[in-house]
Amino acid sequence: MKLSATIVALVAVATTASVTALAQQPAGPPRQGVPAGGDSTGARPPAPTGPRPYDRVITGEARTRRGLFAVHRVADRLYFEIPTRELNKDMLVVGRYARAAAADPNNPSGGFGEYGGDQFADRAVRWERTGNRVVLRSLSFAITADTSLSVYRAVQAANYGPVIASFNVDAYGPDSAAVIEVTRLFTTSIPELAAIRGTVDATRSFIERHVAFPDNVEIEATQTGTPAPRPGVPATLGAPAAATSVLAHWSIIRLPENPMMPRRYDERVGFFPGTRKVDFGAEQGSAQRLYIAKFRLECSDQKVGDLCVPKQPIVYYVDANTPEQWKPWVRKAILDWQPAFEAAGFKDGIIAMDAPSNDPDWSPEDIRHTVIRWLPSTIENAQGPHVSDPRTGEILNGSSRIFQNVIRLQRDWYFTQASHLDARARKFPMPDSLMGRGLEFVVAHEIGHTIGLQHDQIGSSTYPADSVRSKTWVHKMGHSPSIMDYSRFNYVAQPEDGLDLEDIVPRVGPYDKYAIMWGYKPVPGARTSDEERATLDQWARLQEATPWFRFSANNEFGGYGTQSEAVGDADPVKSTALGYKNLARVVGYIVGAATQPGEDNSDLRDLYDRTVGQWATEAGHVVTVVGGGTVQYKSGSQSGPVYVALSRARQAEAVQFLDQNVFKTPTFLIKPEIAARIEAGGMIPRINNAQTRVLTALFDDQRLNRLVEGEAMGTARPDPYPLATMLSDVRRGLWSELSMGAPVIDAYRRGLQNNFLSLMDRKLNPPPTPANAAPNPFAGFGPPQRPLVEDARSNLRGELVALRAQIRSALGKAGDTSTRYHLAAADHRIGDILDPKK
Repeated sequence: MKLSATIVALVAVATTASVTALAQQPAGPPRQGVPAGGDSTGARPPAPTGPRPYDRVITGEARTRRGLFAVHRVADRLYFEIPTRELNKDMLVVGRYARAAAADPNNPSGGFGEYGGDQFADRAVRWERTGNRVVLRSLSFAITADTSLSVYRAVQAANYGPVIASFNVDAYGPDSAAVIEVTRLFTTSIPELAAIRGTVDATRSFIERHVAFPDNVEIEATQTGTPAPRPGVPATLGAPAAATSVLAHWSIIRLPENPMMPRRYDERVGFFPGTRKVDFGAEQGSAQRLYIAKFRLECSDQKVGDLCVPKQPIVYYVDANTPEQWKPWVRKAILDWQPAFEAAGFKDGIIAMDAPSNDPDWSPEDIRHTVIRWLPSTIENAQGPHVSDPRTGEILNGSSRIFQNVIRLQRDWYFTQASHLDARARKFPMPDSLMGRGLEFVVAHEIGHTIGLQHDQIGSSTYPADSVRSKTWVHKMGHSPSIMDYSRFNYVAQPEDGLDLEDIVPRVGPYDKYAIMWGYKPVPGARTSDEERATLDQWARLQEATPWFRFSANNEFGGYGTQSEAVGDADPVKSTALGYKNLARVVGYIVGAATQPGEDNSDLRDLYDRTVGQWATEAGHVVTVVGGGTVQYKSGSQSGPVYVALSRARQAEAVQFLDQNVFKTPTFLIKPEIAARIEAGGMIPRINNAQTRVLTALFDDQRLNRLVEGEAMGTARPDPYPLATMLSDVRRGLWSELSMGAPVIDAYRRGLQNNFLSLMDRKLNPPPTPANAAPNPFAGFGPPQRPLVEDARSNLRGELVALRAQIRSALGKAGDTSTRYHLAAADHRIGDILDPKK
């Protein structure tokens, strides 16, 4: 959703061996005063002399569950009885919180593992036996080669997995199954598996539950410990670290013994890579092989018309904790994807089910169950992670996470983007039927991630701009071709367009059906991934004739065609102008919607700020035209460029729009009657901050670099918009008062101009990065971030020199005192920026 959705593709790559002292403690009777799990110091009890008789270890008091392997609980100890057939099998361990230390509403991002369903561990493993010892070894599938090649032996030698834990065999079962005590695996600080990233206190950690099934084992334990401080977040001075307890759940599942045939990744179609491998069997050097993340969906012998019935459909469970009024909308969101799987040839390829209420062994944390989780959170967000087989990319679990306050976000978005069309949105609370429809859209979007799809933010730019106002077009095609686009409600449509209200909400669209077809449709006769590639290439090339089948999540044009929150962005200038007409209507509805008898003014403040924020968001779409272009990914067999820069005229038009409609004070947004109810002061910074958000995006380092390079490309880009011209166009608009005979600059413009100088200062004199700065959580996402080139800095300095000359020329003609003082201060600041004091 709003923050980029976090997607977990489990490629188990381990780099260092980790042999935990506690994990290697041999089994034996506990020392006086020390629980069976061992103490928290890592001291070892005396080693036993060897395996003991089975009934001396697994006594009559054992509570046993049998499945993948037998799991015994004897008092406080937990034993695995691992049969020989399960040794050396590829397995996956996934750790999730069953109950967790939910975040403080006043500090929603301050905890770790804050909600049930949050994942804390994922690891591909094997159980191996050497003599009377069983080793749990981490696996990596990151490098490979054909087994018939001589280099395969070198690959194997470089793929030696680290040991997670080592156990003495306490006994052997009747079928020679090794019995090992594994209590410490779940109650101590084993880095690869611990639920608490810090120090786990074994004296306050214990096994709670154990269940075994034919293909998996489920373990729950309470872990208590002290979380390690997060990077960049200093510990409170003098305060002891507070302990936290969580109920952790581990799924240990045997990976499919008949692995799914993986499907090769293609950047032209928006699937997540489910696994990445380096093939050292390539003809020359090595080659990276990527395979998409997808569920295993196979045809049975049954057919319904032209569609096959899957052997096993994709099943999504509705969390029992979901409020009753929202459950039907969650179920509907799941079923919204059925037409997409029909495009791939499957009847009921995805189905909705309620979590069973009478099965004590059923758990939403069980890796076999994909669940739409409902989380009691003030976070206005939702996420769609998935868990994949690291060998093939097969999705094993796609549980979505819906934070309850995402409904509030939908309410406010719908108000700012659609209340000009829908009178139901002009009074709070909105009807449940309307909020349920918004929730359906959110859940369907997150399900899209869990079945393998990335964001498709090129989608809304592939429709003709005028089409999003056409009643017939939108009814058939939607206002964006993909629910995976960050295109929300149709804020471009005008009241007179007469759109059906159902059609202004995003839905599973033409691109989504095409992408699921490409990723899931069986290729007849193909027995290997390489044998599928010719057919997949033909399907990908359908994009040549159908633009809305094209995909891009992020590209180096930095936004145009991959815009977040945009509608009608084939022509962002035209669409934003239409959006602003609607916002002028919407701002008049704020008081009526958000003022409730007996309630305070918090909704009024929130809705007002959201409306100003929507104004800035729409302005940001115009910014992406500058230094922007179109993108169509192509394979080697397709001719023509992938990236095509926009014309100089279109870029200059965008800057002119910003000068006239954004950098000039938007008076229709200034509502003193609202301000008088919510604050003693703050209107100037509210408007200036929104404008500065747009200005900052316009002066993004990557955008400035592209403008410099575009001018240098010669005939390859015959119509560039030079950086110097862009800066000059912005200066003339942002400081337009300087050309007047007796300039008068009001408080809003003075504030924006001061923010412009602050931005220029940061560009030319960037502050040093603090040594303890927290790492960027989004590093690695999106196009590469390159430092601002020196040529761009020279242009910025030149603009400041030109601006200072204008200011000095106008200073003596200032029309009022405030303007004169402002210009004198600006002159001084420019001097400091150009010649900073050391």
